[in-house]
Amino acid sequence: MKLVCNKANLLNGVQIVSKAVPNKTTMSILECILVDASQNEIKLTANDMELGIETTIEGNILEKGIIALDAKIFLEIVRKLPDNDITIETDASFKTTITCEKAKFNIIGKSGEDFSYLPSIERNDSVVVSQFTLKEVVRQTIFSIADNDNNKLMTGELFDISGNEMKVVSLDGHRISIRKIDLKNSYEPKKVVVPGKTLNEISKILPGDADKDVSIFFTPKHILFEFDNTVVVSRLIEGEYFKIDQMLSSDYETKVKINKKELLNCIDRATLLIKEGDKKPIIINIKDNSMELKMNSIVGSMNEDIDIEKIGKDMMIGFNPKFLIDALRVIEDEEIDIYLVNPKAPCFIRERYEKYIYLILPVNFTTVS
Repeated sequence: MKLVCNKANLLNGVQIVSKAVPNKTTMSILECILVDASQNEIKLTANDMELGIETTIEGNILEKGIIALDAKIFLEIVRKLPDNDITIETDASFKTTITCEKAKFNIIGKSGEDFSYLPSIERNDSVVVSQFTLKEVVRQTIFSIADNDNNKLMTGELFDISGNEMKVVSLDGHRISIRKIDLKNSYEPKKVVVPGKTLNEISKILPGDADKDVSIFFTPKHILFEFDNTVVVSRLIEGEYFKIDQMLSSDYETKVKINKKELLNCIDRATLLIKEGDKKPIIINIKDNSMELKMNSIVGSMNEDIDIEKIGKDMMIGFNPKFLIDALRVIEDEEIDIYLVNPKAPCFIRERYEKYIYLILPVNFTTVS
């Protein structure tokens, strides 16, 4: 095999697929990126058996062939070569020579025949969404997936498609994030749970162009995302997702309208008094026209008032400040509505048409005057 690529194109392609290279594996072939120039295009592929990424890059194929190269070494070599054309040449014993200007590297590759290819998925019926929208929806929900495997379903996000609406849901046992988006077309109902790792990697490599689309294809066990020259295939998390609708209530005793930025900045300031690992709640005291926020820790104390519009009862309630910050940071609205039932029940931050809903469980606290 012999091919010539522009460094920028090659580096971009290698960086995209390296997201699917496992950190630890007993199969050394999975630590490789497959460089496939056996047809009339240059394809780069990586696959950790749960997540696979394939991208096509521009370049000239002088001799067709295929080789698997150690991903870390390959990425570092390409990254540190001069900004010029890079030539990759292999021989029958898989010895690979990478040259650029006066720099020349020799590394040993592996047979491309041993590589685990991506599962073949029929691309018949796709759901189409803009790159920008998918990237935003992931950003606005991914923070509330669980980061341990005690319950596998909590480590993924529910994609619930019905008609011309897609609902994306994540939860970790303390909070729920829901985003609803309108689709350009109408689709048959589909419900799948996509691993959080897959969505994290997709959001990193998606350019996020509002004028370009992502096509999403489904099988009973896999999901495929196709955009630009890249294909991402992921296993789905099996099992029935939690019955979210039973956890959502439209009842409330207190409704607060508040400036989002003011509230976010205030909670952010309060966290200055929390040492790492310290689980101090922020205590919120809701009165007629003001919300008082208090923080007491071994470092010190803080309290601050924010003007609000309130309907309903006065209330004092405590929250993990991080959970509030995570939700507030991804809401674009200038003003938000917070719905509360009592100090022991979840609070809801939701938009009037329920395009977003953030449910956060309160925490117990002791009042300090």
